Amino acid sequence: MTPEPTEGPGDDRRISRKTLLKAALVAGTVPLLAGGGVALARDTGTSGRPLAPTPNCDDGDGPTHEQIEGPYFKPNSPLRTSLVTAGTPGVPLTVSGYVFGRSCKPVPGALLDFWQADTNGAYDMSGFAFRGHQFTDQAGAFSLTTIVPGLYPGRTRHIHVKVQAPGSGILTTQLYFPDEPRNNTDSIFDPALLMSVRDIGSGRQGTFDFVLDVDQGPTVPPTDPPTDPPGSTWAAGTLYSAGDRVTYGGATYRCLQAHSAMAGWEPPNVPALWERG
Repeated sequence: MTPEPTEGPGDDRRISRKTLLKAALVAGTVPLLAGGGVALARDTGTSGRPLAPTPNCDDGDGPTHEQIEGPYFKPNSPLRTSLVTAGTPGVPLTVSGYVFGRSCKPVPGALLDFWQADTNGAYDMSGFAFRGHQFTDQAGAFSLTTIVPGLYPGRTRHIHVKVQAPGSGILTTQLYFPDEPRNNTDSIFDPALLMSVRDIGSGRQGTFDFVLDVDQGPTVPPTDPPTDPPGSTWAAGTLYSAGDRVTYGGATYRCLQAHSAMAGWEPPNVPALWERG
């Protein structure tokens, strides 16, 4: 597998970014717990101040920085919370946490799309091994069962993820492991994206809370309740908005959150996106 591209050694942006990140960690701008672990949004949000959103992480794809998901992202991942089976090699890992808005309120129904390397540091580009998406529950919680990703040239250990609140933009970022030697040499590493990780038996357990830059203040209800009849037959590739109505398989569904439809996300398969009736 070809290593994931990184910025060239002559890129001044890489040097300045790395210097600033290390300075932020030393200065204590990355919140830490008394025991040395990384503070979670559920803990830091009790101050009553708005939470800082989880930063985007630039994957260093040369000059095209808007393509921050890196060269190994694939759309249409399967809906699942476990990326492993009983015989999957590697160190077992669970990653759990919550998705909050800046007011420290949970975001139910948020979409999380994970992808990572296998224990040998390779990405599956022919199938969907170590790829999957899920939605937060009513408490804004998520849980992923996987393995500790392997290393490959130029990068420290990391897990990719896209997070999207209903009707909001997409956060594309990465999660990192503490105390990894390559954290100090990876030009993309961001200490604000460290998980809190502990050993559990023969495996590991990581926690991380995402904070999306979404407004959670009071909203004005619509003056007219939605009374539109079903609009059309569900179709992949269509951009649906909350409240849109479609028919599929002879049944009627109402869209719960804005999204771009894709194969595998038919209304009966994704109750977080569609409500029957």
